[in-house]
Amino acid sequence: MTQVQHHHEKLSTFLVSSESQGQASQNEIRRALESGDDEEKVEAMQQAIAALLNGEQMPQLFITIVRYVLPSENHFVQKLLLLYLETIQKTDDQGKLLPEMILICQNLRNNLQHPNEYIRGVTLRFLCRITEEELLEPLVPSVIQNLEHRHSYVRKNAVMALSAVYKLPKGELLVPDAPELIEKLLRSEQDLGTRRNAFKMLSLHDQDRAVAYLFDNIERIADWGDVLQVAVLELIRKVCRSNPQAKGRYIKIILALLHSRSASVLYECATTLVSLSNAPTAIRAAASCFCKLLVKQSDNNVKLIVLDRLAELKKKHKDIMSEMLMDMLRALSAPNLDVREKVLSIAMDLVNARSVDEVVTVLKKEAMKTQNKEIEHGTEYRALLVRAIHQCAVRHPEVAPTVLHLLMDFLSDTNAVSALEVAYFLREIAETNPNLHRDIVDRMMDTFPEIRTSRVAACILWIIAEHCISTEEVNAALEMLNSCLGPLPLVGRETAENEEEDSLSSPTVSSPQQTTVKARPAVLADGSYATQTAIPGEDYATSFIDAGLDASAPNLRSMVLSGDFFLAAVLSSCMTKMLLRVRSNGDVSQSDLNKMTAEMMLTISNLLMVGELHETVEGLHPMDDDSRDRMAACMYVMANPDSVNAKTWVEDCRSSFETFLASKHEQEAEEKMEEKKDEIAQPDELIDFRHLKNKAMGPAEDEGMDDVAYAAGQSTKDSSKSGLAKVVQLTGFSDPIYAEAYVTSHQYDIVLDVSVTNRTSQTMQNVTLELATLGDLKLVERPQSYTIASGQSKFIRANIKVSSTETGAIFGNLVYESTGRSDQTVVVLSDIHIDIMDYIVPAYCPDVQFRSMWAEFEWENKVAINTTFTNPKAFLDHIIACTNMRCLSPESALEGDIAFLSANLYARSVFGEDALVNVSMEKLPNGKLGGFIRIRSKTQGIALSLGDKLIVKSKA
Repeated sequence: MTQVQHHHEKLSTFLVSSESQGQASQNEIRRALESGDDEEKVEAMQQAIAALLNGEQMPQLFITIVRYVLPSENHFVQKLLLLYLETIQKTDDQGKLLPEMILICQNLRNNLQHPNEYIRGVTLRFLCRITEEELLEPLVPSVIQNLEHRHSYVRKNAVMALSAVYKLPKGELLVPDAPELIEKLLRSEQDLGTRRNAFKMLSLHDQDRAVAYLFDNIERIADWGDVLQVAVLELIRKVCRSNPQAKGRYIKIILALLHSRSASVLYECATTLVSLSNAPTAIRAAASCFCKLLVKQSDNNVKLIVLDRLAELKKKHKDIMSEMLMDMLRALSAPNLDVREKVLSIAMDLVNARSVDEVVTVLKKEAMKTQNKEIEHGTEYRALLVRAIHQCAVRHPEVAPTVLHLLMDFLSDTNAVSALEVAYFLREIAETNPNLHRDIVDRMMDTFPEIRTSRVAACILWIIAEHCISTEEVNAALEMLNSCLGPLPLVGRETAENEEEDSLSSPTVSSPQQTTVKARPAVLADGSYATQTAIPGEDYATSFIDAGLDASAPNLRSMVLSGDFFLAAVLSSCMTKMLLRVRSNGDVSQSDLNKMTAEMMLTISNLLMVGELHETVEGLHPMDDDSRDRMAACMYVMANPDSVNAKTWVEDCRSSFETFLASKHEQEAEEKMEEKKDEIAQPDELIDFRHLKNKAMGPAEDEGMDDVAYAAGQSTKDSSKSGLAKVVQLTGFSDPIYAEAYVTSHQYDIVLDVSVTNRTSQTMQNVTLELATLGDLKLVERPQSYTIASGQSKFIRANIKVSSTETGAIFGNLVYESTGRSDQTVVVLSDIHIDIMDYIVPAYCPDVQFRSMWAEFEWENKVAINTTFTNPKAFLDHIIACTNMRCLSPESALEGDIAFLSANLYARSVFGEDALVNVSMEKLPNGKLGGFIRIRSKTQGIALSLGDKLIVKSKA
């Protein structure tokens, strides 16, 4: 069953809408056809065609149609008659033409000589889809006569009909001089469509004549129409594939067509150049052509297709593509965010020392444009630009000073993603460029009071604490922090001293309904969860907190009093590090040092008091234990500066960040090496000679055949090991009819090749496969009915459309009628479950983007860990392998003998859907693993399907 047979399926030449209003009976169709009304005949013919396509056999209708439809002069009726003739069975079981088909032969000849050009044209198109030589033989002279018809529509279709006849097994006997006739027509024809069809006919059946005509008119090729030029390029690819030595003759033709005004011709020229030659001149010309299309075409789909071609060129010809970098960046003017993202992704891999200044200048101009609020998706585009500038500055540190001041303006951006990207950029640049420390810290302290995003403020505080070394810098930083925190105490004296009096005098406290407390979870850097609480309301703020939530309040005060205790812990750590550095400098008197220590302790104690407000105000979320312990540790180090813990604060934090950067750069280098490794051919690899292969050894390594195999969902690699896994048994061995399906999953559809075997001693009639789907699956068409003799097998194909990443199910039954019995027998089939893993591929996204999507996506599926694994790292590797996802957490954070592990996983579906997974687990005292796996996505289907997959695979 692994070798699926396809000869069972009839050739379909047209599609009929499935949204019909039921199926009429044979008698109803006959009565409508016998009426004299053309509208009733049209409806009846449509119903007859739909019934035939659904597998219904109506042989008695043929004579009725010959009598009442054949003489009709209505053009639409005549067109439906031709479609009906395409659909009916024209031969018997032995392959001989049915006698009644002779009745329509004279009518077809009359149509080919009809005075109306439309009737001639549709009849000629009908002949293109007829494969019975006995039916075509008497019509060939009429087809040849139509090559000289006055109307181009008839001549164009006559060429197609003649090509179809000549392509048949006995076509050379029916029309032995077809190439000569077509060549004669081609040299005298003026209509572009007719010339194109004639040239394609010669390309298919007589390449020598087509090539001779091409070179006879080589000086006029640039003046030909676009459809004819595309046909020329197709001929060139075909000839060069069969005769590679002839490439040089055609390169000049392709280069001449590169000046065409047609976008389709330019695209085909560039594609043909890349396939024929690896010479730098050809690749440069193709890349220039793609860049021209990228800028001039307004269709975003065209831009994305062209960018895919440029990405492929980048992999093989990176040096040449680097020369086209600035032309490619012109596409940033497109308003579509997907196009901009793809352009920046390709451009960042092409930036080198020579072009980095120009690239950064362009990115800076684009970043300044995003400050205009009228730009669509301005904040998302700004985040992409900041990320690109970050990559340029990290790889080429010499451009960092030129972008610092521009990026500093985005620190106070309301878009947390772009602001946090800037903060991460400054953190890395400050570490790798010591000569920029002073400029970064000074500008950061000027900008810090305007920052209202908690995570950005926390990152900036860490940078200030690490890079303020001298006592003068520390004093300036402390002065700035005190101004951002506001006057102490943070909590009003009335709250601490007169709780009962305040509760009576202030209605906002005694009435919890008037105090709205909003709590939301936040994922921390290690993947664990904390709770952020926002307490809105002017009455609460003025009664209990010294204007902490007022818009005009200092930024640190506002964020801390709104329940951001993680930021409070970061602020405490910042002050502790600066105090230890002042003490180590030794240029401050002991009294001043004690005063500074007391002021810092007072500040931290006020921060701790804010965390105790939940005891006074009902509904206020308490401070988390991690933040409280962190601040208590800061107080201890301040009181005992000579302890061994002081070194951890001053030195180990910085060295830990250096290790993080080193591992990050090492991982990027390894990924680049992996990409290059795929392109390296080893000297002992097998050399494949296509012409020495026979059919039993597999399909030829041909460019066109590989494309067809890929489009058909087949892999060019050896898939014999996984072939049996795609076979699903649908019925039991004891059932009267045995069925099994070979499931082929493409990107957007599923093909079921069902093998049906009659295991009884009687003939089964009207064997029909009835299917239904569950989930975002849709049955494209109803399979036709068959008659299966005893012991015989039939193959039935069903196509199912997939619209989203979701685990779906296909179920149904087989219905048949036995000989001598009027009732139907139904055999219920086993369900076919579609695996979500067929549509998910590992992907990468920055940490900032992951956190942004995690907060944005509304669907979450929480799965408790229940597994036999005892090693956290081994279980994580098992989850990654089973879910086809990529681990975003650095490998260095997962090494060693650990009892607790938290990691983020990411994948993207072929439909563009994002799948986010957070794994948090610990080793319990009994040796087992406990914890949770959280899955988030924008749609419900992918979250639930991944959760079900994890539940099944966790126990393995």
